[in-house]
Amino acid sequence: MPRKSTHIDMTAMCDVAFLLLTFFMLATKFKPMEPVQVVTPASTSTKVIPTGFIQITLDKDGRVFYNVDNLNAKKGIIEEINNNKKLGLTPMEMQSFVSNTAIGVPFSQLKSYLALTPAQQEAYDKTKASGIPTDTTGNYETNELAYWITTSRYQLLEQGTKARIAIKADGAAKYPDVQKLIATLGNLKIFRFSFITDSKAVPKGTALAEDQAAAKAAAGK
Repeated sequence: MPRKSTHIDMTAMCDVAFLLLTFFMLATKFKPMEPVQVVTPASTSTKVIPTGFIQITLDKDGRVFYNVDNLNAKKGIIEEINNNKKLGLTPMEMQSFVSNTAIGVPFSQLKSYLALTPAQQEAYDKTKASGIPTDTTGNYETNELAYWITTSRYQLLEQGTKARIAIKADGAAKYPDVQKLIATLGNLKIFRFSFITDSKAVPKGTALAEDQAAAKAAAGK
């Protein structure tokens, strides 16, 4: 019997490949730009912080920046703060808050900051932003970070999301500045929060290394 060459129609495979490529291009969420450069310390923790968290950023100069990873909650946050603090924000300025990655100015400067263009805000964060006023008390007048956290937790609950707090502190930040953040959370009865760190290898011979080796061995059976 004469042999005939096999013909494989690749049209369907090409269609699927381009559909997957288009899906990942449209669905991928790019990492937002940080307002300031923060060099976090390294740790062996591999726990991933879920979406919808509250991030408090502390740079090496002690400046505090604040952000919420939930756009719907951010709309409610800025509306409530605008009404309670009588800031007189325009719809465009409130939308600027929703689109912004983090806020690092006191309430008295918030309106003028949100009126800037994104490029101007980025430059302002690096050179002029003083950070959100923070101290070791829970007084909303002097500790504006406490007010941000309380308002955000309420709005996240309205969205059906449990508020999870993550602190991203520079490794060169002074301890008193870190203590202010921890004391603020403590005064708000928040005793569970996370620190964002860089990943490093687990040292050999430690209990954690032995646990990981045992887990790999059990998984291989």
